[in-house]
Amino acid sequence: MRFKKILKIFLNIIFWCITFGIAALAAMIFIYGNDLPDYKKLATYAPPVATRLYAADGSLLIEYAAERRVFIDFADMPPQLVNAFVAAEDQNFWTHPGIDIQGIVRASLNNIMRAMGFDAKFSGASTITQQVAKNFFLTSDRTISRKVKEAILALRLERSFSKQHIMTLYLNQIFLGARAYGVGSAALMYFNKPVKDLSLAECAFLASLPKAPNNRDAAIERRNYVLRRMAEEGYITKEEATAAAAEALNINSGFTEQMEDTFQYFAEEVRRQLLDTIGRDELYNNGLYIKTTIQPDLQRAASNALNKVLDNYNAGRSGNEKLQGAIIVMNPYTGRVLAMSGGRSFAQSSFNRATQAMRQIGSTIKPFVYLAALEKGMSPEAILLDAPIVGWKDAFTEWKPENNDKKFLGDVPLRLALETSRNVPTVRLVEQIGVRDAIDVAKRFGVYPENMRDVNLSFALGSGETTLQNLVTGYSAFVNGGHVIKPRLVDYVQDRYGRTIDGVAPKIEKWGDGMLPPDDDDMGPALSDPQSLYQLVSILQGAVERGTGRQAMVPGHTIAGKTGTTNDVKDAWFIGFSKNLIAGVYLGYDTPRPLGKGTGSYTAARVFSDFMTPALANQKNQPFSVPDGLHFVRVNRATGVAATRDPNGVIITEAFKANQGPNEPAETPTVVITVDGETMEQVAPQVGGVF
Repeated sequence: MRFKKILKIFLNIIFWCITFGIAALAAMIFIYGNDLPDYKKLATYAPPVATRLYAADGSLLIEYAAERRVFIDFADMPPQLVNAFVAAEDQNFWTHPGIDIQGIVRASLNNIMRAMGFDAKFSGASTITQQVAKNFFLTSDRTISRKVKEAILALRLERSFSKQHIMTLYLNQIFLGARAYGVGSAALMYFNKPVKDLSLAECAFLASLPKAPNNRDAAIERRNYVLRRMAEEGYITKEEATAAAAEALNINSGFTEQMEDTFQYFAEEVRRQLLDTIGRDELYNNGLYIKTTIQPDLQRAASNALNKVLDNYNAGRSGNEKLQGAIIVMNPYTGRVLAMSGGRSFAQSSFNRATQAMRQIGSTIKPFVYLAALEKGMSPEAILLDAPIVGWKDAFTEWKPENNDKKFLGDVPLRLALETSRNVPTVRLVEQIGVRDAIDVAKRFGVYPENMRDVNLSFALGSGETTLQNLVTGYSAFVNGGHVIKPRLVDYVQDRYGRTIDGVAPKIEKWGDGMLPPDDDDMGPALSDPQSLYQLVSILQGAVERGTGRQAMVPGHTIAGKTGTTNDVKDAWFIGFSKNLIAGVYLGYDTPRPLGKGTGSYTAARVFSDFMTPALANQKNQPFSVPDGLHFVRVNRATGVAATRDPNGVIITEAFKANQGPNEPAETPTVVITVDGETMEQVAPQVGGVF
């Protein structure tokens, strides 16, 4: 009798609890039913989707997202993936109206028994539809009002949408750990594969995550629980469950986005530019398709060439600060950046020395100075005096410019002075053409800013600061017909529906190997005449073949370029190009200090060669284009006199404009000197010239 009495009391308690609960639920529906979010917008669900950055060859570089998500339509969901979530989260999903009465009763009984001291687990009764309502519209607060609103929304969602649509919302919105939202992103993050390729064991693992997405210690145990539930619900056999439970759980290590360090500097530069043009929300949430200009094979070759030199240098020296450097590779006609590395390791330092480091450029300024002279009609074989100069930097400091070899050669042709990067003849050339005109060319070609006001001799000799990217852009104009092109890292950007977004990347026709460069008319007015530009390119070709840039030679290919160092060799440069490819290299400490013996511009030139050799390996040699109106004469390199009248020594082919020609033989006494192992007959130096 006593047992029956206790049972009756217990059943009465349950009855009145349920009755009270239903009454309370009805009251709350009346109270909260009119104060709910607009759920109908879920009919056109467009969740925040990760933006993806692709290389020129279509390979994925990285994703940008506040929430990692890849939208998957229900038709593309593997049935076993859907079944796994139903078995684990809501076994009556396909039959209940949004709330599960059986589940509520079961959960209520379990919780009452637990409260009375019986061995029962606390359980909830939220359906998948209720989870959709909470995830999209409500907070996670454990309050009665939130649960009521959740239930009301779930009922309304079920009346408005199909079960398949609700499941699609759920599986694309749910958080599954590792910053992955939705099963599409989770499949990539955990298993590096699309959902269609998931195994049964992997489907079960993803379905086990909603309860504790950030606790992977119990991953196998939870996965096996889901497999047992799938077998109990009849979705799989016990044998299939056992086989899947025995499968190794090969989860990606780290659970974070992975990208080769090689590409990080480029990708970060793209990110910074897009943040400025389209904003953070568009970039991180709208699932953009960003097609970049980077070519992975060239990027790896560029990084390898730079890192090899940096590692060799740093390995033999102690100290916390390491030598850094940068390399940038462009198409000189389109401005497409094909490779970029801004340092030894992005993980160690994200500062991009290709685009952000302002450094003195040293002798890399000289081609712009010499172009100013060629534009004024000076011949490539015009004679410049290489003799001592005494001047004043200010009212108290005597200035005596020197050449790197501490020698003076007397009269030297303009070509020879630039090929061998002689400083004193350059000073005299600047005096002859004017400081302002010399600097204006560098400003015109984008090396120095247009609004630069401090115009003095030191800037004409390379004391001004600029970036490696600006230098490469300026040198591109030498070979592309005199056009300054804006470097571009992105070819185009499309939204999640495949529509191209205007204003993000400049419109330009595709240009590749075997195709003609864009017409000059499409590139705007030229900044210099084609004949002067070719004469300069020819001299820079000589600098690589016979002068200071010989370390940059690429066997079987025509290369032009210029070395550069600053005072005490604190910075080392080389900018060089073939007909269709240009690359610039910078080496230096972030806190400028001398690089020391054994390192200089020739080291930067070697990085260039180490990159260009594989980059041009499968291409035919292409000499630089020759404009109309030039005539060519073989001359003595040391004197500029026609080879027929001065046949001794090195003979080269010089390009002359219509009103130019070889020099006349010197009538003044000469001396025999040696430059870089080459014997030359030269005019005797005139000592004591004053500037």
